Amino acid sequence: MTDTPNTSKTPQAPEPGTRTKPASSLLEIKDLRVTYGTGPSAVPAVRGVDLVLESGRKLGIAGESGCGKSTLALALLRLLPASATLTGQVLLDGEDVLTMKWGRLRAVRWAGASIVFQGAMHSLNAVHRIGDQIAEPVLLHRGATPAAARRRTVELLEQVGLPASRADAYPHELSGGQRQRVMIAMALACDPRLIVADEPTTALDVMIQAQILRLIEQLVADQDISLLMISHDLAVLSDTCDRLAVMYAGRIVEEGPAKAVYDAAEHPYGRALSAAFPRIGDLSSRRAPRGLPGDPPDPSSLPSGCTFHPRCPVALEECAQEDQPLRDAGPGRQAACVHVGGAVPAQSSGAPTELRP
Repeated sequence: MTDTPNTSKTPQAPEPGTRTKPASSLLEIKDLRVTYGTGPSAVPAVRGVDLVLESGRKLGIAGESGCGKSTLALALLRLLPASATLTGQVLLDGEDVLTMKWGRLRAVRWAGASIVFQGAMHSLNAVHRIGDQIAEPVLLHRGATPAAARRRTVELLEQVGLPASRADAYPHELSGGQRQRVMIAMALACDPRLIVADEPTTALDVMIQAQILRLIEQLVADQDISLLMISHDLAVLSDTCDRLAVMYAGRIVEEGPAKAVYDAAEHPYGRALSAAFPRIGDLSSRRAPRGLPGDPPDPSSLPSGCTFHPRCPVALEECAQEDQPLRDAGPGRQAACVHVGGAVPAQSSGAPTELRP
């Protein structure tokens, strides 16, 4: 990791099918790669991710456990362990997070962008009161007086639907939903422009999940905050976010408008994720949800060609030999599949299967 910004290069024309940077981009991820370890034992966790999040918009990232979602989230603010190597660019308001000096990075965390981690009980300090933990970033990053920090703590608790009296509670005295609200309050403490929510409703029951999601949506809308939300649940992301990116084996395999990707994904993996959840009004999906056979590949031993081809019901012989780049899949959409963007050979490596679930 260097402490000096990358030297600028002459911009090149974008390749066909790539998304150009909007004028109001808040976050732009360029060819981000994260590798754990070095040498023969190196494990690629994120493999060349390119994403753009516009100011005031909401982007969802979906995928199974182990696909690299949380590693991507932690990489955005350089919160990964020392064993991780990062390359590429993470431009936050045009400034590359990966080349920031420590002092500047420390200032950007909380104030520029903040993270709501999954598992609030493991993220909160068990021996400190809730109010003290919410006030800490206000004291450190805003230089507030203790009295001002206490007032801000009360405001934040009220914003997330908790009484001011809960400031004196310890984490174990709160319910799972209340602890998650505290995590959201902490993320809002320094008025960031971007919130990264990593599985914010994990381990919560359905009713509490709905409350937390509505709270996040309301706060994002009221305060004009950009949201990058990570989940394995396409239904949740399609209902919460404007755009949706599907991640598999460390790379983005589909990206587009959230509703369109959820309702009619172009990549077989996206369709499988969507079909795994029952839909209201669809009796067949409720009685027999369709799963995806097999397991995600081991990042240390990825299959050749398209990493999804061993599990893909419509894989062709060429899929085992050549990885597939993202291709245009309609207005504002991309998918990394040989079946997208033109005719494909008739012969597949498996039994014929409909592309639509």
